[in-house]
Amino acid sequence: MSLNSNIPSGPLAEKWDKHKFDLKLVNPANKRKYDIIVVGSGLAGASASASLAEMGYNVKCFCFQDSPRRAHSIAAQGGINAAKNYPNDGDSVMRLFYDTIKGGDFRAREANVYRLAQVSANIIDQCVAQGVPFAREYGGLLANRSFGGAQLSRTFYARGQTGQQLLIGAYQALSRQIGKGQVKMFPRTEMLELVVHEGRARGIVVRDLVTGKVSSHSGAAVVMASGGYGNVFYLSTNAMGCNVTATYRAYKKGAFFANPCYTQIHPTCIPVSGDYQSKLTLMSESLRNDGRVWAPKAKGDKRHPNDIPEDDRDYYLERVYPSFGNLAPRDVSSRQAKYACDEGRGVGETGLGVYLDFKESIQRLGESTVRERYGNLFQMYERITGEDPYKQPMRIYPAVHYTMGGLWVDYNLMSNLPGLFVLGEANFSDHGANRLGASALMQGLADGYFVLPYTIADYLAKQGPAKLPEDHAEFKKAEASVNDQTKQFLGMNGKRTVDSFHKELGKIMWEYCGMARNETGLKKAIQRIPELREEFWKNVKVPGSGESLNMELEKAGRVADFLEFGELTCRDALDRNESCGGHFREEYQTEDGEAKRNDEKYCYVAAWEHNGKSEPKLNKEPLVYENIHLATRSYK
Repeated sequence: MSLNSNIPSGPLAEKWDKHKFDLKLVNPANKRKYDIIVVGSGLAGASASASLAEMGYNVKCFCFQDSPRRAHSIAAQGGINAAKNYPNDGDSVMRLFYDTIKGGDFRAREANVYRLAQVSANIIDQCVAQGVPFAREYGGLLANRSFGGAQLSRTFYARGQTGQQLLIGAYQALSRQIGKGQVKMFPRTEMLELVVHEGRARGIVVRDLVTGKVSSHSGAAVVMASGGYGNVFYLSTNAMGCNVTATYRAYKKGAFFANPCYTQIHPTCIPVSGDYQSKLTLMSESLRNDGRVWAPKAKGDKRHPNDIPEDDRDYYLERVYPSFGNLAPRDVSSRQAKYACDEGRGVGETGLGVYLDFKESIQRLGESTVRERYGNLFQMYERITGEDPYKQPMRIYPAVHYTMGGLWVDYNLMSNLPGLFVLGEANFSDHGANRLGASALMQGLADGYFVLPYTIADYLAKQGPAKLPEDHAEFKKAEASVNDQTKQFLGMNGKRTVDSFHKELGKIMWEYCGMARNETGLKKAIQRIPELREEFWKNVKVPGSGESLNMELEKAGRVADFLEFGELTCRDALDRNESCGGHFREEYQTEDGEAKRNDEKYCYVAAWEHNGKSEPKLNKEPLVYENIHLATRSYK
């Protein structure tokens, strides 16, 4: 199938403004005739719902949490990027654009990324107007700090709880519209089917997670803002409820899934401590502003870190990447930590860890300044590990954090299925093969506040407000599918828990499709995952009823989707015979262990099409760079 990205013509800096003028509009008096469905209530979903409702559309917003404030966006810590150049250190829209393209290892769509950089400054103004308490300098101006992949300070922050504060701002705007009746909120409700009729997305089928009731909801358009799929690895920094179900079931209804193998490994997480763990904890990348990363020079050096003298320490990021130092991007920083541990220089009981040391910063800045900048993060670390990071270095190790892949969308954020729009982490569009820190919050709010409100109107104006009746055969068919799966889960009386299958899948994915991949391992994974999936459908045990709150039933549906999606991820990784960003194939690396791209053969978006029970079909969207030159990515 030919993929039309609908990128506007004209100079890069003028594309978005020209495109906004060319888009069709919906008369304000007609907006109240349109019903729009939004799946997800994080930064992308909440901002989109609030914006669309403020414009006059009728919005139905669905989330599986008990409140929009429980969305995983709340867990983001370090900050949000914007090209405002407040520190006067040389930032610009063009520089943010280039840093993001380079950070993604030249595997993102040029026009989308430039638009993201353009609207970034508007996001800060919007959030300040909402009362988001960004950190400020002594004189009252908004403060900035640095993040990985940039040699300047463009990251706005609210200590270590930026995601929480931004989500509260979006939630306030959403709550105002709920109060006005423009948004109808459906908490504790999970989308389980996308309804497609005559090639267009027309609604969804959901299950009330408290009562078990299955119901249909029709709309003129469906907006998917359901987050990422990092929990396919079982252990990740994501909330335990994060899943791939909404986007994967849209994929099975015809939406293309793009670049699923692009998974981000974050270098600054608290290391795994035992098999009992169900998730991992992120330590914000902002800590690398003042913390220095190091490992012992000698193999097997198990001395207390405070007893290891400077001459016996390897500050490897400062050594390997002198221009960027401890603020090298996430993918390269993660690999360097892995190399140190593979050499036997890892720390902690497992040997899977390196140090993040604040001793020098505390001496230089004073402990009070460090407490002011990072106090809540230090408290969180101490509560989890029992170690005081003011007195000894933190132990950190890479972990799955974010997913750059997602449903394919065009410049208007619409998937190849007309009427299905995809925002934030649920789409693939802006980060390429590696996301720079503090850009997830930027993309989610850009999509919801400043892009979708324009582009969705163009689609709605062309289609009209007519809805597919909720008693239509397509809705009934989708409801029957949901009920049949529930009966199937409850009817099996196997011997294994859902979590045991999820954990086994996670180990396969981490071992063969994690920080490093190779052909042999990926082929093993593609062989083992279908075997595990077959056992799941024969031997899983889901206790309880489908007519009440049943978290094991919820997890069963999500793990069933992960067991299919994991195979798709490995197929995508196997098909891409190059290394780029977070996709590191061991066969394709430079002499000094860096990613080695193949621009001649793989400079494209891999958009996978569901093909029934046979192997998925690969569609390709060529990536064309008209304003920058493809270059070997270097942070040295």
